[in-house]
Amino acid sequence: MKTNLYIDSGESSIALSPQGKTSFWVNLLRTIINFSKTQFVLSIAVIAMLITCIFVPVDTSYLGYFNWRTLATLFCTLAVVAAFSHIHVFEILSKNIVIKLHNLRNATLGLVFITFFGSMLLANDMALLTFLPLGFYVLNSTDNKQHMAFTFIMQNIAANLGGMVTPFGNPQNLYLYSYYGINTMEFVKIMLPSFLAATVLIVVCCLFVKPTPLTLKNDEDYVLDKKRTLIYSVLFVASILIVFRIVPYIWGTVAITIALLLLDKDSIKEVNYPLLATFCVFFVFSGNMARIPAVSAFFEYLLPKNTLLFGILSCQFISNVPSAVLLSHFTNDYASLLPAVNIGGCGTLIASLASLITFSEYKKHNPAKTKSYVIKFSMINFSFVILLFILQSTIAN
Repeated sequence: MKTNLYIDSGESSIALSPQGKTSFWVNLLRTIINFSKTQFVLSIAVIAMLITCIFVPVDTSYLGYFNWRTLATLFCTLAVVAAFSHIHVFEILSKNIVIKLHNLRNATLGLVFITFFGSMLLANDMALLTFLPLGFYVLNSTDNKQHMAFTFIMQNIAANLGGMVTPFGNPQNLYLYSYYGINTMEFVKIMLPSFLAATVLIVVCCLFVKPTPLTLKNDEDYVLDKKRTLIYSVLFVASILIVFRIVPYIWGTVAITIALLLLDKDSIKEVNYPLLATFCVFFVFSGNMARIPAVSAFFEYLLPKNTLLFGILSCQFISNVPSAVLLSHFTNDYASLLPAVNIGGCGTLIASLASLITFSEYKKHNPAKTKSYVIKFSMINFSFVILLFILQSTIAN
């Protein structure tokens, strides 16, 4: 029987049958490739997890890997923030602040520190998703698009380092805070020196921007929905109370989900589920790694020598969240691990999911300038890593 094969070179499908129907396997392969491109970190995480599953067959112990409180809090916070974004709360607040700053230097400081303080409440990923578009809006509408790379990089650093001082400011903080059962005041005390140093460094960097006068054009006027703002604020506070173990995470998650389904179904749809999936995958990966004797012996030998240094280095290769999850199985020195996985969020593009979000947003607006962006990103980020590592090491000693 003769089989016809043809390949359409456009965006249409590849067909491998006499009837011209697309092969199921070709479609599946294309879907996997497209998913891998859009969710690179998750794809790598899945591969790493599957490799560990070879050494640690699936059993009932897998259920103990998951930190359900962390997952519940992330879900609730992401959903409520999405609801806030639909009524333009962040644009209204941020734009009113930025417009009054008059020049490029002040606007840069405003954008960076809105992101900086926003990450303390919204978590770094959501702070960037909220305020990077605002950065583009301000720079593009005032003909300062050439400053976008620097502004985005500083917003990224601000998101990674601004959230370090609160348990819910970064996902890795939320995990370690819950995993070790750290007292809130002790947490703040551990992170405060690096936080203050990061604040000073960010200000100094932004002061190099020239105070060029700004003229904001095409201003869009949003009207604040006071009723929904109040309701979402209550839900947001409830999400935070889950972090502090005041609200039971199961009942809190159920109540917040039902409320948002009634008020704004799209907010549930727009939750960053790949981020939640990445957490789940890395829970399994790190749990399995801890059960592999050779790996366990290696980290148990290495980490006590310098938890801060090896924690930062780990982030550069497998990102800060999985580093926190993995390394927590091999050390009780959370006073060193906490600053390590926060400082380590700066550095390479894969050192934090937040950095990938920023890169993706920049690439969307400037696809031809990604190489220069990566070079500038690396130079600024590694400068922060080195300086903060020296500071933290000095304090520890």
